[in-house]
Amino acid sequence: MDFLSRDGSPIPAELWEKIDDAVVSAAKKVLTGRRFLSIYGPLGAGIQTINVDNICELEETEDSISVIKGRTYKHIPLINQDFSLLWRDLEYSEQMGLPVDLSSAMHAATQCALKEDEFIFYGNEELGYKGLLNECGIIKLPISDWSEGENPFKDISAGLAKFIENGIVGRKALVVSPQLFVQLQRIQPGTGTTEYERISKLIGGNIYSTPIIKGNKAVLVCAEPQYMDLVIGQDMITSYLETKNLNHYFRIIETLLLRIKKKEAVIVFK
Repeated sequence: MDFLSRDGSPIPAELWEKIDDAVVSAAKKVLTGRRFLSIYGPLGAGIQTINVDNICELEETEDSISVIKGRTYKHIPLINQDFSLLWRDLEYSEQMGLPVDLSSAMHAATQCALKEDEFIFYGNEELGYKGLLNECGIIKLPISDWSEGENPFKDISAGLAKFIENGIVGRKALVVSPQLFVQLQRIQPGTGTTEYERISKLIGGNIYSTPIIKGNKAVLVCAEPQYMDLVIGQDMITSYLETKNLNHYFRIIETLLLRIKKKEAVIVFK
């Protein structure tokens, strides 16, 4: 079944290829969560639910009727963003032999990528989903003034010590707000080294910033797949919606879900 409605659309195959390239290229420049989270999938567009395990509580009962404790099932949400291409623009490009301007597709891909990151970091309270910054049971530490002294280095070191204390080992990643990212660029007097460089050495260079996180907030994670991953049902792709007033309307879609399997692998500074 062609759920993307491409086969019956008036859009030629070569233009679909250019749209796909433009959408993926634009999204990759924005996506932050995927830079450090392990990907589970893609599983397919038809997969609507997935198990979410708490590895500290996971076990199967031994009664005559057995169930798996520490396991729940969650619906995999769909994220989408629409855009359009005007028929006059397509005709002009064909008549003049010029490339089609796909700015609207790239803008829509950027917005879709921001929605994905917002879901990863904050979830959706209305629909009952939590993110890295507000999941129940994660570790929360007070943040110091990162514009002074060695405070950023001390805060992250304290977070890493928490991981060691809780037996959390593996690849680390730090995601900060743009405001904190700027403060990490301070050079420590007499060292010629920025706070960014010092912290980067602690966590293997995995420091990221996203406009999704506001103010003085940062999150430190151990991103090994046994602790967390990102479930992908349908990866980001463009479907054809309709032709209206001769213009062409499209929808970028993706289905995904963040799974936090061990909450001690997430430390939020705020």
